[in-house]
Amino acid sequence: MSFSGKYQLESQEGFVEFMKAVGLPDELIEKGKDIKSVSEIEQNGDQFKVVITTGAKVLTNVFTIGQETEIETLTGDKVKAVVNKEGNKLKVVLNTITSITELVDENTLVNTLTRGNLVYKRISKRVA
Repeated sequence: MSFSGKYQLESQEGFVEFMKAVGLPDELIEKGKDIKSVSEIEQNGDQFKVVITTGAKVLTNVFTIGQETEIETLTGDKVKAVVNKEGNKLKVVLNTITSITELVDENTLVNTLTRGNLVYKRISKRVA
């Protein structure tokens, strides 16, 4: 199953607590909590381009599975990391945060960010 497609955020759990813990300013948390972000994924073999648009903020990351790359985080920091693929899951550790993006079925993308005992879960549905 290919990750390629455009996905719209449908629901999320733990956003405010997680964003506070990673140091996002309160005004950005307030603005961001109700925005339905759109994730566009282009997969070409082991090469990925992921563009996440949240309001006016656009986050773009390009990576190859198993190779070290620089990933921009939610807070705008750039971190060297290696993205691994396990079946329908993409997993990456960014400093203290583990991100797992799973293609549950052809139309549902679940992204789970974990930091210690804090969990932020995003469920997105394919729109294109």
